[in-house]
Amino acid sequence: MTEIQHTLSLTRHDRPAGPVLLKVAGELDHHTAPRLTAALDDITFDAGTRLVIDLTELTYCDSTGITVLVTAYNRATAAGASLGLAGVNPDLLRVFHVVGLDQVFTFHPTVDDALAPPHS
Repeated sequence: MTEIQHTLSLTRHDRPAGPVLLKVAGELDHHTAPRLTAALDDITFDAGTRLVIDLTELTYCDSTGITVLVTAYNRATAAGASLGLAGVNPDLLRVFHVVGLDQVFTFHPTVDDALAPPHS
């Protein structure tokens, strides 16, 4: 019997006077979602805080993973912070569209776009 590997790596980059960048790579599912939840719980959301979640290297995301992202978005919004998703692959973007979350999240094609200063 082959054991299925559920791998998820998380890398946090705190940027002086800029957004917090959280890079998520691998598979985000019910096995790995608690790790992302814990990483997001470590981020303090205050008014004006900007969080960018880099999903460029995310290879899989199930409904549990989407729920973690929605929960983080709700926390950020309640605190007056912003949360953007960068590098979302076309398949996952289609899922967000089908379930209506394309009306909730702010999507950026690349991390550089997401880290650029907001337009005034």
